[in-house]
Amino acid sequence: MSMQLRVYVPDHPLVKHWLGVARDVNTPSVLFKTAIVELGRWLTYEAIRHWLPTLDTTVQTPLAECPATLINPQIPIAVIPILRAGLALLDGAQTLLPLSSIYHLGLARNEETLQPSCYLNRLPEQFTPETRVIILEPMLATGGSILTAMDEVTKRGVDPALMRVISVVAAPPALQKLGQHYPSLTIYTAIIDEGLNHKGYIVPGLGDAGDRAFGT
Repeated sequence: MSMQLRVYVPDHPLVKHWLGVARDVNTPSVLFKTAIVELGRWLTYEAIRHWLPTLDTTVQTPLAECPATLINPQIPIAVIPILRAGLALLDGAQTLLPLSSIYHLGLARNEETLQPSCYLNRLPEQFTPETRVIILEPMLATGGSILTAMDEVTKRGVDPALMRVISVVAAPPALQKLGQHYPSLTIYTAIIDEGLNHKGYIVPGLGDAGDRAFGT
């Protein structure tokens, strides 16, 4: 794995708590989805620290004028959940970035070849070069889906250095592939697990995030 790839595992008690809830096989679907929503919220909070463009201005309080720092509304922010599991992360991320644009990308994995196929692409034809992009993908396992998503976004004009990937659980194979292809990328994940089983599932992981979040 390229040493340039930056992977952050926030040392936050709420991240650890909700990860534990999500991992537990006895967690019911409704609580599992709540855990993923909360992880989306707190991981996004960490990911946008020192990353969102700001502008310095002044505001008038009821008593006096004073300096203020605001999010720059001229810089577009795009959030891309990878369907369907990424939708659970979206609820938490969107509460922090209510003015962001949401673009859906649907990817399905062939369980025999472990290769992804795209069944829905709602990305624009082109992003403006200064756009900040957050990709939501709960499980970074083999790396196939996230690489497909990265390819689709970068060919539309986004610099990987201006992107963040939000993940709940990541495995070394996916991180190695991302490091090779997109070394300037930054990833925020709740945990890096030991590896994959013969079916390409992360171990110990948390199972199929989409099935558990949506009760299927």
